[in-house]
Amino acid sequence: MPFEEFYRQNFKTVYGFLINLCKNSDLAEELTAETFLKAFEHYKSYNKKYKPSTWLCAIAKNEYLKYLRKQKKIDGFDNAEIADISNLEEKLSDKDTALRIHKYLHILDEPYREVFILKVFAELSYKEIAEIFGKKETWVRVTYYRAKVRLLERLGDDNE
Repeated sequence: MPFEEFYRQNFKTVYGFLINLCKNSDLAEELTAETFLKAFEHYKSYNKKYKPSTWLCAIAKNEYLKYLRKQKKIDGFDNAEIADISNLEEKLSDKDTALRIHKYLHILDEPYREVFILKVFAELSYKEIAEIFGKKETWVRVTYYRAKVRLLERLGDDNE
């Protein structure tokens, strides 16, 4: 497939992924352009066993992290305690709660925010997310679980 067609088929996915990640349309546009520039440079070596969206989102994530490093915005990651969070998906269906969750996503540390967004909003599988991060599925499951714990803690603080 020519790269132009590859670009047309995947632009919305990459841009949507980045807009969810950085919450800034101008930055998402810039990073989308950078992502496709990198993809173009390495298109001939693209391994077709992976979905194009998985490969492109991995590039986009790396471009976003590179941007954050330049901005000196990446903090260390602390450990969250494990808690019972089985009802978070139900809370997302409530419009008011979903708005509060989106608000809290802005202040959630990486990689928790990104893993949560990929799982819930991009509806990627644990395996696909693991491929994007270059990690094992277990790491993705734990990170997603910890993100849900942190979001539920915030929601619980609102109700007090």
